[in-house]
Amino acid sequence: MQIKEIATELKLPYIKNNYQNLINQANQTSMAYDEFLLGILENEYELRKSNSVARRLRNARFPMKKYLEDFDQSKYIVEIRNKFKDIETLQFIDNKENIILIGSSGAGKTHYSIGLGIKACLNGKSVLFKSVPNLIIELKEAMSMSQLTSYKRKFATYDLVVLDELGYVSFDKAGCEILFNLLSERNDKGSIIITTNLNFDRWEEIFKDAMLTGAMVDRLAHKAHIIELARENSHRFEETIEWLKAKQ
Repeated sequence: MQIKEIATELKLPYIKNNYQNLINQANQTSMAYDEFLLGILENEYELRKSNSVARRLRNARFPMKKYLEDFDQSKYIVEIRNKFKDIETLQFIDNKENIILIGSSGAGKTHYSIGLGIKACLNGKSVLFKSVPNLIIELKEAMSMSQLTSYKRKFATYDLVVLDELGYVSFDKAGCEILFNLLSERNDKGSIIITTNLNFDRWEEIFKDAMLTGAMVDRLAHKAHIIELARENSHRFEETIEWLKAKQ
């Protein structure tokens, strides 16, 4: 067998595509055998790691790329910034703890949750991002196609699930019950980040049932980091002001 064939069989794309150039370079520089072998294996490893990260980011289905490095933490009080520092170690994922980000529109909830999700992907964690209204639609579709069990099984395998915009849309009774069952089955199996514009005492406006609401809060808030993201102005308002200034 030839080198290219073996590399293809062993799924070593870097070696398959670059071996001849690497051999030529090694011959020209009189590279030692161990140096040549180490170099080619390091490049194969880096390519595999890069492809793995790209695959995790693609599978997470983030609606946009938002990074923690671009998140302006100076807009928040010291206590919240200290919580950010603790959360960004990603230890909460290893501990299977939840995060609940509460704040009005423009408080930075979605940006921060996506930033955490992307950092988790870069650190080898499997992540799924869903807006809650879209999740309800998918769950109902899975139920109508008798695929709900497999959907729940897959949902439970992610290291981190980010559920965005809880509270912006209320659900019917069937939607509430199916969401409750999904989150209950995931409980203690992996971390969840919830972003919501409503405090817990208003969640009954979403779920329409006091008992179901209480049970939902009890499960999600257990071992959870609860952060109220309060800032004087929304980031959208601040960006609009800066845009208007630039136009003048």
